Amino acid sequence: MHFILTFSCPDQPGIVAAVATALAQKGADILETHQFSDHATRQLFMRLAFTAPAPGGVEELKACLAPVATKFSMTMRLHDAAVLPRLILMVSRFDHALLNLLYQVRVNWLRAEIVAIVSNHQDSAATAAQAGIPYYYWPVNKDNKAEQEERLSALVTETQADLIVLARYMQVLSDAFSTAMSGRIINIHHSFLPSFKGARPYHQAYERGVKLIGATAHYVTADLDEGPIIEQETARVTHSLSAEDYVAAGRTIESQVLARAVKLHVEQRVMLNGHRTIVFS
Repeated sequence: MHFILTFSCPDQPGIVAAVATALAQKGADILETHQFSDHATRQLFMRLAFTAPAPGGVEELKACLAPVATKFSMTMRLHDAAVLPRLILMVSRFDHALLNLLYQVRVNWLRAEIVAIVSNHQDSAATAAQAGIPYYYWPVNKDNKAEQEERLSALVTETQADLIVLARYMQVLSDAFSTAMSGRIINIHHSFLPSFKGARPYHQAYERGVKLIGATAHYVTADLDEGPIIEQETARVTHSLSAEDYVAAGRTIESQVLARAVKLHVEQRVMLNGHRTIVFS
């Protein structure tokens, strides 16, 4: 059986040796390791992928690692790599990021199960039907926003979803919902130098003659578009391109960055470090 262990704890000598010894006692074969010591916070972050003959699965290994976790005050997560993470995708009208995620799951580059697509528009209903994924059309306005978030919370519970992906979902989630789902919602948004807010950001960038456009994938927090960053990318543009060219380039970047961020998350390669992330790519 293939497992992924991630943990963080106050850095001190003997941690890696203790973990390796505990796993060796269970006959584990370590396949991949990454670690990072944050000297500013004096915290150690580590990710190990390993195989082990553990008939009792995750719970058996947790029991084996519990004394080490207690000794070193670890925040630890153990994941069975055979269990596919369950995703809810949310989208409004622009479906480029959604379509790319569906494709990457279909070709097994992104090992996950999409359990639902939620939208405040009906535009992607046919796409969901073709993929055989339940589609929930929930229009949102100022009067029913709280009610729709309650429905979303119920859907997360019902589907046992591990992650919500905002694939160009153009509604702001409430502070309460964002806090309750901390570390379990990923969003994609454009990021420019300078940053353009509001409608038609690519057209604003074109009018200002920017030379770089880009996108940022991040965890959603109560602070709008200021959550811990997982992945980013930029592309150079020139005066010879039209505003529509900017939009096309932006669609490509957004789709790629979001897919990479989701892949990093579901492979347990992202660890939160305050407002920052540790990404073991």
